Amino acid sequence: MKAAFVFSGQGAQQVGMGKDLFEKFPAATNIFKKADETLGWSISDICFNGPVEKLTETRYCQPAIYTMSVACLEVFKQLYPEIIPTSVAGLSLGEFSALYAANAYTFEEGLKIIERRASYMQDACEATKGSMASVIKGDPVIIDEVCNECGIDVSNINSPLQTVISGEEDKVKNAIDLLKEKGVRIVKPLTVAGAYHSRLMVNAEIFFATYLDGVQFNEPTIPVAQNYVGTLVKDPAQIKTNIIKQVTGTVQWVDCVKAMTLIGIDTVVEFGPGVVLTSLSKKIDASLTVANVNSIETVEGFSI
Repeated sequence: MKAAFVFSGQGAQQVGMGKDLFEKFPAATNIFKKADETLGWSISDICFNGPVEKLTETRYCQPAIYTMSVACLEVFKQLYPEIIPTSVAGLSLGEFSALYAANAYTFEEGLKIIERRASYMQDACEATKGSMASVIKGDPVIIDEVCNECGIDVSNINSPLQTVISGEEDKVKNAIDLLKEKGVRIVKPLTVAGAYHSRLMVNAEIFFATYLDGVQFNEPTIPVAQNYVGTLVKDPAQIKTNIIKQVTGTVQWVDCVKAMTLIGIDTVVEFGPGVVLTSLSKKIDASLTVANVNSIETVEGFSI
C-alpha cells in the first residue's frame, strides 16, 4: 500500500465533531487542550457543543476543522504507526492540516497561522457580497468563457465533473443564467459566507502575506500536493507563496490527486469531519482505495 493522507476543508464541520475521540484517546485530548491554550478560548467547546451558527463562522470554523483533523491524525498514528504516507494534501483549509502532517510546522504554529487566515477571510466576506455555485458536467471552456464575461472566478476544480465558481452575488447569478443558456443543465448556488478563492478575497491575501513574512516553515518530510499549483512541493519558500496565492486562486484538486497518483499512491485516507475528498478522489481515479478517519468507529475499524 502507498497511501496519501488528505484533509477536509471548510464546509465539512458538524457539531459534536471529535468529542468521541477526545473522550477516549489521550492523543486527541492533548490536541484539543493544546488548541484551547494556544487560542486563549475554547475551540473544543465550539466543536463539541456548537451552536452550529457559531461553528459555521469562518473565524471559528477553520481552527475547529484543523484541530479536529489533527486529532484524528494523531490517534491514527498511534494505532497504525506502520502506515506512513508517501504524500499529503488538503482541500483549501485542509492544506494546512496536510502541512502539519508533513512536519512543516508544529500544531500550535499551524493553528496560529489558521487563526489569522480565518480572521482575514471573515473580514473579506463581511466587506463584500459574494457567493459561489457548483457547476456539474460543464465544459471547462464554456465555464471559463462565462466567468470571464461575468467578471467572476473559477474557485475549485474538484473533479472531472464538478467545478465551483465564485464572485459577487449578482455576477454569480448572471453566470448561472448564462451557463444554463449555453446548455449546462446543473448549476447549484452554494450556501456560503462569501466568495472564497476569488478576487473578492484580495485584501485577505494581502494581509495574510504580510503576516506570513515573519513566519518560518520547515522543509516538509513528505511531499505536499498544493492546491494553487496542483503539484508536489517540498521547498518551504514555494509552499509559503502557494498558500498565500491559494486565498484568491483556484483550488486544483484534480491535479493534486493526479500528482499523487503519478508517484504511485493507490490509497487515499481522509482525516477530519468530511467524506468529500475520498468521494472526489474516486471520481478522479476509480482505481484508488479510500477510507475516512473521523470517529472512534472509523479509526478503530480502519482496514485497507
